Amino acid sequence: CLCHKCIVSHSTALNGLITMDSNTVQRYEERAVAAEKKIAELSALVQQLAGALPKPTEAPSDAGSDAASATSTLLAQLEEAGNTVRTLKSKNKDDKEAIGQAVSELLALKAKYKELTGEDPPQSGGKKAPKQSAKDKAASQKFQLKNPKGMRDYFAQQMTIREQVFNKIIAVFKKHGAVTIDTPVMELKETLTGKYGEDSKLIYDVADQGGELLALRYDLTVPFARFVAQNRIRQIKRYHIARVYRRDQPVMTKGRYREFYQCDFDIAGEYESMMPDAECVAIVSEILTALELGDFTIKVNHRCLLDGMFAVCGVPEDKFRTICSAVDKLDKEEWVCVRAEMIDEKGLDAAAADRIGEYVKLKGGPELVDALLADPGIAANASAKKGLEDMAKLLEYCKIYNCLENVSFDLSLARGLDYYTGVIYEAVLTGANVGSVAGGGRYDNLVGMFAQKKGREGVVPCVGVSMGVERMFAIMQQRADASGELVRTNETEVLVASGMKGMQTERMKLIAELWAQGIKAEQLYKKNPKLLDQLQKAETEGIPCVAIVGQSEIDAGVVNLRRTGEREDVAVPRDKLAEAIRNIVNSASQSSTA
Repeated sequence: CLCHKCIVSHSTALNGLITMDSNTVQRYEERAVAAEKKIAELSALVQQLAGALPKPTEAPSDAGSDAASATSTLLAQLEEAGNTVRTLKSKNKDDKEAIGQAVSELLALKAKYKELTGEDPPQSGGKKAPKQSAKDKAASQKFQLKNPKGMRDYFAQQMTIREQVFNKIIAVFKKHGAVTIDTPVMELKETLTGKYGEDSKLIYDVADQGGELLALRYDLTVPFARFVAQNRIRQIKRYHIARVYRRDQPVMTKGRYREFYQCDFDIAGEYESMMPDAECVAIVSEILTALELGDFTIKVNHRCLLDGMFAVCGVPEDKFRTICSAVDKLDKEEWVCVRAEMIDEKGLDAAAADRIGEYVKLKGGPELVDALLADPGIAANASAKKGLEDMAKLLEYCKIYNCLENVSFDLSLARGLDYYTGVIYEAVLTGANVGSVAGGGRYDNLVGMFAQKKGREGVVPCVGVSMGVERMFAIMQQRADASGELVRTNETEVLVASGMKGMQTERMKLIAELWAQGIKAEQLYKKNPKLLDQLQKAETEGIPCVAIVGQSEIDAGVVNLRRTGEREDVAVPRDKLAEAIRNIVNSASQSSTA
């Protein structure tokens, strides 16, 4: 009805509904504001917790707080940059240049966050990521087949060279009476932390899988010290070859990796001063000579001498280790860079740094020991004097072991690891830009850190050396590639072949006889292979000889034996075949080593 009375009635009802809807909207708006406030509080709490909890890929405890702080700062910067982009797009749509610059800054921050944490940054404002289509989801799941950074695969030829290197090194270790042990690839994190000085940040943490905080071993020395303490060993001479892991910046061309082999020799126990230390130097000399890597120098120094030198130069005692780490970089950096680090980063007085610079230039032999003893400042320092007395004895023993000509007493050698307490040494190849190929020293207090008994009962003095086998592999591989010579990747002594069809079973019978007699033999996995293909395989793989069997040879009870690369066959009685093969193999081995 459209009468006045009805219109007024409808109008009053409609105004009531509008008022009610307005009140409802207001209540919902208030609830939304409260919800947004609560979400902001929770988001801040989540970010705070994310910064406080260590991630599995973060650096160890000494670097964890810095990484957490950096992550928290980046999240805040990402939020601010996202707000800037949204504001510009809503209010200044026409300012393309400003929007483009803001977007570029946001993308750079996202890339930095992913590099730091290994994860994509969270969506701004707590928004859910847009739902992917099936096609996009499949595309996102594709991945590139590659090795992790700083790690690599090894082909058969490379493994052959590695095995040759290991065999020569192990032969030297065994010649000196060492036994071998093994330890887990992972250690409790607390076992490793605090043992490597500034390098502790390079330790790989492992995600907590059952209530234990673990880490991949950084070297073989600290696990060895734990092994000695845990098993209450008082004396042992051991070698250990195994993989270790470091979150270092890899340089693959120079043999620097994140996963690599270490090859350690250590002597633990109370012995006559400098006798084990000198034997370690002799072992390094013997190994480098056996591997024929070229001319080399074994640098030696003493931690007590370094500490005394730092004291004489005016270095505060609480800076000894940090200044030692700086001096350790002199084999990679110029003195001007190391000096700047001491002054600008380590806070050392410039005059003290200059005095250190005068000492670290010195190198020589027994005559340098005499010269330093004549230095009033060095001679008056008890620590320096103790170091010089040990060095004099070490060089004397090296002369007895016929390795002094390769030894250099070098005051620039520091070895940055915290656990060294006495003699330290490092081997470098003359003219080869690959860094050190061996290093080590005395660490008398490391076992005591793990021992349950304190005092002298828990102390087991140790000295050892680690061979840089990865760099040795790199050098030998380069030489093999340059020479073009065939590197045999197997040890097959004879290829069992046939020149006619239907001989598959007979070839298998003959090869079974040879295996039973200890002959390394193989055949082509074809029913009727061509003789030319079989001879070609033997020549390509460097197999010394070929045993050819046919029906006439079976009837006569002989096998035709041919030296690889020659055309003449020799008929050998079947029961004499193994002996004839061994003679050919021995002859080939002698000619290759002549």
